[in-house]
Amino acid sequence: MPIRVTLDEMLARRGMKARELAAAVGISETQLSLFRGGKVKGIRFRTLAKLCAVLGCVPGDLLGYDYDAGDLQAVDDA
Repeated sequence: MPIRVTLDEMLARRGMKARELAAAVGISETQLSLFRGGKVKGIRFRTLAKLCAVLGCVPGDLLGYDYDAGDLQAVDDA
């Protein structure tokens, strides 16, 4: 998948544990783990905003993109 979740890198830079982040944001450790592993299909903007507020970052710091020509296909072609 071309979208990568880089939250673990941000946690390491901040010296914060995932458990602490989940508590500060108000989500379960399970939900945070699923997001960290890229196993979710989406995230609410409100949750993303809370993550950024707690970590002192912007959404682009938590997500990365690797180009894939297949991303340019029409949805009907997939």
